[in-house]
Amino acid sequence: MNNQITIRSDRKDDYTFQYKGKDVTLKAGSILSVADGLAEVVLPTTKMKVVKNLIVIKDDEK
Repeated sequence: MNNQITIRSDRKDDYTFQYKGKDVTLKAGSILSVADGLAEVVLPTTKMKVVKNLIVIKDDEK
């Protein structure tokens, strides 16, 4: 079973989240794949769009 999830940043600045208890930085405009899905991922509250196995992280609305 393939649990891979891809996180894409549509932000103008870097985005930090936790993976397996450690901070991971997703650079602005880049893509990151996580092999074991969201079980070990903690995303801070942000504007996001989920499409199948892709999570798009957008700029926070102010």
